[in-house]
Amino acid sequence: MNPGKLHYGWIVIFMGMLTTIAAHGFGRMAYTIMLPAMKDGLKFDYTQLGLLGTGNFVGYLTMAIIGGFLAARFGTRIVITLALILLGITLMLTGLAQSFGFALCMRFLTGLGNGAAYVPAMALGSAWFAMNRRGFATGIVSGGIGAGTLISGLLVPPILSAYGVEGWRTAWYILGGIALVIAAVVLALIRSRPDEKGLLPVGTSEKDAPPAVPAGPKVSTLQWSTVYRKGSVWYLGLVYFFYGSSYIIYMTFFAAYLVKEIGLTQAYAGGLWAMVGALSTFCGVIWGGISDRLGRSRGAALAYFVLGLSYIIYALIKAPFGFYLSAILFGLTAWSIPTIMAAAAGDFVGPRLAPAGLGFITLFFGIGQAVAPAFGGYLADLSGSFTLPFLVAGGISLAGMVASLFLKKSAV
Repeated sequence: MNPGKLHYGWIVIFMGMLTTIAAHGFGRMAYTIMLPAMKDGLKFDYTQLGLLGTGNFVGYLTMAIIGGFLAARFGTRIVITLALILLGITLMLTGLAQSFGFALCMRFLTGLGNGAAYVPAMALGSAWFAMNRRGFATGIVSGGIGAGTLISGLLVPPILSAYGVEGWRTAWYILGGIALVIAAVVLALIRSRPDEKGLLPVGTSEKDAPPAVPAGPKVSTLQWSTVYRKGSVWYLGLVYFFYGSSYIIYMTFFAAYLVKEIGLTQAYAGGLWAMVGALSTFCGVIWGGISDRLGRSRGAALAYFVLGLSYIIYALIKAPFGFYLSAILFGLTAWSIPTIMAAAAGDFVGPRLAPAGLGFITLFFGIGQAVAPAFGGYLADLSGSFTLPFLVAGGISLAGMVASLFLKKSAV
């Protein structure tokens, strides 16, 4: 390889970033800013709106697990492309919702596309980069979540203003169309592994090259069993659970809290959400680099601490200072845990099984985020305020900090 030439791994990583813009940024984060308008348009209560979030995350959980193994067997490129097509179509169909049942179905199907695209994309860093660069590379991919959140925060509020009470429908149509365009670009440029281009992972020299593996994409069932037979992988999943069951309460009800409880405008909530997106675009790179240097355990513990502070501040300081401080802390840390967990999955099971490993630990993450939105919505309806749900999220995050400190080190 010519040393002066751009390694194709960087192109792949930026295709992963495009994937997460659509999968997470549009498939999940856009719902936060759309929620107040959908509440008015469809006359749903917060428990129903929380259940829509739960339906999305059940779909995500289902395909996050299966999608990781499918990517390990059939290749990342085909799995991500098909997933993005499903996601784009169901985002557009969400705009046609007239009933709770149909809306729930579409959010579930969007979740399927989200999970099947996101998990293989987040594992690209383990396949294309050496261990001491995995956190940084995975951070670039996770930057798409922030970029997608930023795009949603800037794009959706003007659409809602222009089209009134039904503007959320148009917003879903537009986001779905953009996701389909991204699917076409990703299909053209992404590749599953370096050997498809006759390359070694970025940061790997010839003398450090791993032993040759068969060129075919298939991974045997016996190899898959090495993923779920490792106790350290199960514990990694437990650590990930605390993130899934805490951050999603904050994200789901972020805008509804400002608009419905505090009485601020949709534009204010959208602007603050856009700021979160802008800040979080770089947080994966920052925290991935921190975990490369400090280790996955201490990096995750520090990230959980900052996240917990952001939730507690949002609940207790009901003033612009508190809202902005919380949003800044969360934005700078939002995708830290997924980035660290994706890199750690590669550390524990190796680059070839990284999608399967990440898919497996996502089971724990997904259980937390599938249950938490409905539970948070129930607490809000019960107490008449979002203070309690946000405080609960803060407590869960601090528990995750403690669990992270006992995470074992691995080197694969």
